[in-house]
Amino acid sequence: MGYEIRNAIASDVEGIKKILDSSGLFPSEYLNEMISEYLTNQASEEIWFTYLEDGQSVGFGYCIPENLTDGTYNLLAIAVNKESQGSGIGNKMLKYLEDELKRQQKRILIVDTSSNDDYALTRSFYLKAGYSKVATIKDFWKDGEDKVTFYKRLL
Repeated sequence: MGYEIRNAIASDVEGIKKILDSSGLFPSEYLNEMISEYLTNQASEEIWFTYLEDGQSVGFGYCIPENLTDGTYNLLAIAVNKESQGSGIGNKMLKYLEDELKRQQKRILIVDTSSNDDYALTRSFYLKAGYSKVATIKDFWKDGEDKVTFYKRLL
């Protein structure tokens, strides 16, 4: 089975919506508004990419530059459809993003996630990928659910 990771294009939107519906990362109805700047503005610094197996989107990622920083990006979303989770696709996508940011001479990638038990595998994923847990903000998402921030220096 062949795979490809590349920058997302307009025809990927429906496939990304299916990934969102499968993974439950966030409601797919938010996608059109979220991705519109990237698809319509050639100068956009957002990074949207998709992981395709045999021409079908099974994963995607979304990353933005942090305002008022020099070369710091924030990974806002990375998801794999439910049937393909645990097969190494997330690792391949994360490496793709890191390599792309390095190519662009970006210095740092940060990732925010939740302290909720449902995100234990997510937190473990970033630690195994060489990220450091650098901050916890109590009750950030809601009472009892903290924001956990991970950091990786790229350059």
